[in-house]
Amino acid sequence: MALIKKPVTGMKDVLPAEMQLRDYVIGVIKETYARYGFTSIDTPCVESLANLNSKQGGDNEKLIFKIMKRGEKLRLAEAKEENDLTDSGLRYDLTVPLVRFYANHANELPSPFKALQMGYVWRADRPQKGRYRQFMQCDIDILGEPSNLAEIELILATTSTLGKLGFKGFQIRINDRRILKDMAAYAGFSEESYDSVFITVDKMDKIGLEGVEAELIENGYSKESVDKYLGLFKGLEVNKGIEGLKFLAETLGDFLEADAKLNLEEIISSVDANKAAEFEIVFDPTLVRGMSYYTGTIFEIAMPQYGGSCGGGGRYDKMVGKFLGQETPACGFSIGFERIIMIMMDEGFKVPGVADKTAYLIEKGISGQMLSDILGQAQEARKNGEQILVVRMNKNKKFQKQALEEQGYNNFKEFYKNPLN
Repeated sequence: MALIKKPVTGMKDVLPAEMQLRDYVIGVIKETYARYGFTSIDTPCVESLANLNSKQGGDNEKLIFKIMKRGEKLRLAEAKEENDLTDSGLRYDLTVPLVRFYANHANELPSPFKALQMGYVWRADRPQKGRYRQFMQCDIDILGEPSNLAEIELILATTSTLGKLGFKGFQIRINDRRILKDMAAYAGFSEESYDSVFITVDKMDKIGLEGVEAELIENGYSKESVDKYLGLFKGLEVNKGIEGLKFLAETLGDFLEADAKLNLEEIISSVDANKAAEFEIVFDPTLVRGMSYYTGTIFEIAMPQYGGSCGGGGRYDKMVGKFLGQETPACGFSIGFERIIMIMMDEGFKVPGVADKTAYLIEKGISGQMLSDILGQAQEARKNGEQILVVRMNKNKKFQKQALEEQGYNNFKEFYKNPLN
């Protein structure tokens, strides 16, 4: 049977030009986040299924690449259900591994702990343009900081990084899960229905208020509750930003947690006063974020000019306690690394500060001594910081040079067996 040269469905090969860009972006990310006090960690790509299936990953738990048991543990003949065959899987995000990492090493880590983690994750999703089954994630998290200083630092660090990569005019949309729940309680929805209601609200930017109303009614909720609920969003269309928070405070009264409102006001004003990039931070009451582990502030990077978002995060104060046995405040922000790379490539971004690249073209048949002398020249140039490629000269030298120019080689030195050529 012939071997298959294409990658497995949903995976991709990375060509040199893209790899150069990826290395550059990773460098900017690491350098910028280090200035904010984040330290790099790494975790295994394989996690226990018990952790991956802990009902904290939302729909991602349906997309796990599971790994079969090995050796004596794998008893195919005795297997009655899937769990008899599998015991681990490829991580679908970096948050679950981070929390396990922190629980395992809490006594060795500072508090608060500011972590930077970059690595591949895997989801058995339907592949499409810009969406693969294997992709890079880039997360920063602060564990052990209960105040909104964590949210402010995460937003400032992330937006500063995006600014250094050339992005501007984007938005940080921000909300609080507590406010979402307060609005639902005011409208008369039961607590057990909140997640279902929020899933529908999350579609508002796609289906509009009328679409949300129709879906909520179709899902069996009373028209009275739906009308009261959507009345809040109609009021928020008129009262935007900080004014929207004031409108909610006046309308919800005792239903609104004062701490949640104050929390968002402090974050928005602090970020606005100290931002190092061109962006806007806005209160968005329709922002939900799908992960069930979020407990408070949630945020998302919106880039309308590119037709979508490219990152998000929030506070997940209950998650660490499931591993550690005691609650630990935690908050994180994830950049959509692959989407950023795709946008930069589509925009024709050129990596700055790349040294001149020179190709030494050596004619076939050149003497061993001459070859040694040429390699000596190349080594000296490399010591001085130049990028030197040493290759044999092709018959079609013009085509060869064109191909090398596409790889960034803008200088050429030609060496012939007869120096008079």
